[in-house]
Amino acid sequence: MQHALIVEDLPEIRDWLAEVARAAFPEVEVTTAARVDQALARVAERPFDLALIDLGLPDGSGIDVVGALRHHQPRAVPVVVTIYDDDDHLFPALQAGAFGYLLKEQPQETLIAQLLRMTQGEPPLSPPIARRVLSHFASSPQRQKTLMRQIEHEVKLTERETDVLQRVAKGYTLPEIAQQFGLSRHTIADHIKQIYRKLNVSSRAEAALEAARRGLVQP
Repeated sequence: MQHALIVEDLPEIRDWLAEVARAAFPEVEVTTAARVDQALARVAERPFDLALIDLGLPDGSGIDVVGALRHHQPRAVPVVVTIYDDDDHLFPALQAGAFGYLLKEQPQETLIAQLLRMTQGEPPLSPPIARRVLSHFASSPQRQKTLMRQIEHEVKLTERETDVLQRVAKGYTLPEIAQQFGLSRHTIADHIKQIYRKLNVSSRAEAALEAARRGLVQP
């Protein structure tokens, strides 16, 4: 991780999150924003590898920043860091493209450890959030039906798409995947778009869960 964006309106928490990012990734350069409009301006100015994003901001929701990164910087890894642990905040954030979801109530060393999981391709999820995600999918008949449809149509992923999905789940960036295959970033981006469409997922976190279910990576 070379460049990180911290989106948080409270100065002391913003500084704390910057310390967390630097502790996890010592070489990282940190850029900060206190509002949604500031964060969107930062996204337009430079590329980021990581973004730690609060949801409750003075001029809107951090979900807008997650969505902007997903559309304009698909190689960036957005991670929500918030006090909200309810479904109304969690699932819209994941659907917008958040790769992880962490709770601020955790000790600094715990947050650092969870961020470091990304180096193994694992989404950083606080334990209560991970349990909520699993419970949500297990208790929803509609999502079970969706999962069954995905299982029935697994053969529709091409060999190249399967290889790309595996690397997405392991945390490789779009340029890194392109370099591994000797293809352009645009070609890999098209593969990822097709993978998301076929699997009916909309974020890296969901893609990683699907890759783990298929046995492409260790859950």
